[in-house]
Amino acid sequence: MLQEDLLAARREAREGAKAFLSGILDQYGLNFTADELSDTSPEAADRQLEKLKADYAVFRSYPREDYEGQERLSYDIWDFFMKNQVDGERWKHHNYPVNQMFGIQSGLPNFMADQHLVFNQRDADNYVARLTKFPQVFDGVIAGLKLRDEAGVLPRQFTVEKVLTQMRGFIEPKPAEHMLYTTFKTKLEKVKPEEMDEAARAAALAAVEKEIEASVYPSYRRLIAYFEEIQPRATSNDGAWSLPDGLAYYDYEVRSNTTTTMSADELHEIGVREVARIAAEMDTILREAGYAEGTIGARVRALGDDPAQLYPDTPEGREQILKDYMRIIAEINAGLDDWFAVKPKAGVQVQRVPEFSEKTAPGAYYQPPSLDGARPGTFYANLRNVEEITKFGMRTLAYHEAVPGHHFQIAIAQELEGLPMFRKLIPFTAYAEGWALYSEQVAWEAGFQKNPLDNLGRLQAEMFRAVRLVVDTGLHAKRWTREQAIGYMVDYTGMGDDEVTAEIERYLVLPGQALAYKVGMIKILDLRRRAREALGEEFDVRDFHDVVLKNGSMPMTVLEGVVDEWIARERAAPSELAMR
Repeated sequence: MLQEDLLAARREAREGAKAFLSGILDQYGLNFTADELSDTSPEAADRQLEKLKADYAVFRSYPREDYEGQERLSYDIWDFFMKNQVDGERWKHHNYPVNQMFGIQSGLPNFMADQHLVFNQRDADNYVARLTKFPQVFDGVIAGLKLRDEAGVLPRQFTVEKVLTQMRGFIEPKPAEHMLYTTFKTKLEKVKPEEMDEAARAAALAAVEKEIEASVYPSYRRLIAYFEEIQPRATSNDGAWSLPDGLAYYDYEVRSNTTTTMSADELHEIGVREVARIAAEMDTILREAGYAEGTIGARVRALGDDPAQLYPDTPEGREQILKDYMRIIAEINAGLDDWFAVKPKAGVQVQRVPEFSEKTAPGAYYQPPSLDGARPGTFYANLRNVEEITKFGMRTLAYHEAVPGHHFQIAIAQELEGLPMFRKLIPFTAYAEGWALYSEQVAWEAGFQKNPLDNLGRLQAEMFRAVRLVVDTGLHAKRWTREQAIGYMVDYTGMGDDEVTAEIERYLVLPGQALAYKVGMIKILDLRRRAREALGEEFDVRDFHDVVLKNGSMPMTVLEGVVDEWIARERAAPSELAMR
């Protein structure tokens, strides 16, 4: 993650924290920040970066040799995390903070709608106050975009086109029909009468309507004008190689996202080999199922269109999907004793992605349990279109999102005792997504995908991540065109053209991020193989999984050191016993 991306994530976290705390602190008269929005100016980002560098210098003044055990592991994890952010200073203007996926143009209104709580008059006033601050927030973002332009970093052509369409549509409604107004009105309707009478509600609505017209819409028009100004010059859809010092920048992103020392060339070659291997396995299953003609992708799409692989497009059909996901999870959860000594205390449930957000939400995602254990982990399944859910892919998705995937890894980390909080919460994508992808294979090894078509679902998911190695490095290091990458992914994954296009455009605005999934899986498998070869008959996969899971999320280079130390201890143990 680039420094600017980290700062953006911190801003979103702060805004969410402000909104969440407003309802709690208000009763104590301590609600100081609920009418504020973060400073988005380049000057503020520079101040935060200088503080980060100063904090890291203080941290490094404490010698690593003074620590041992878990304290030294905490040191190494924090050191990697902080150093990676400091190293990103060189590339702080090489990203695209306003793009088709995220940015102030979508993130800020979503924050206002989803996270700003309204329980009383003060909350309503704070909502209005935040609307008045849209201009300064947008002006800060525009100033940062201009610095990127001066550095030779312009948004991709498709990004400009899609962001302009998005923003123009955003300001089309009349203020009283805008989502910032209608969601606020819905919140007001839930406020207790003793907190706000009808006159106060009407006044608050009028104030919101006024600020949408006076503050929000002009802010968007300025950002639209900026994108219209650069549009004639934003003619490239090329990868990171086309940016100033772009190959070095991509090398940084590869290291940052994979948390390894692997190069783009290595990853590209691994990806090509893995695509060939997985394609051969998929071809065998597809031929046995009667699908012998066409590319791997075309045949998988044809299988996915088979009515036997789909649920009825009815409320009952959608309810059955949720029940079947839960059945799959319960089945594997009861059959993993030979593979896992530790399991999370928190349970996991399956729910539908809320209908109001399912259109733009991913096909599935996982929400961790609450830290106090009161709320279980949740696997959210998107049921907007039953044709997106093929029966042969359901087991793999359930294993990835829930058991033994994200739920095992995240819930176990949250339940660890005696570790600093950051060890339970800090995200390393290669570790987390690598574990979830590895878990799909573990489920297969444990015998839970005996049906060949279920195994095809596993292979398709792995193929998707292997293809990412090829196209991400192809786009950013080997000068592949956007269209070349789209064609390659269509041929191998079984995904539709629109879905593939969205994926490729995601990789173009987030260089290196898509590499993390398969790299994490490969590293965990390599470490397991190393441990098995070193320990022979003494190797127990449950102990290996304990080592991986009971230390929380970590960079893959750090995980490798942890596993090597465990192997050394295990190999020394018998000789130590013999000497007693």
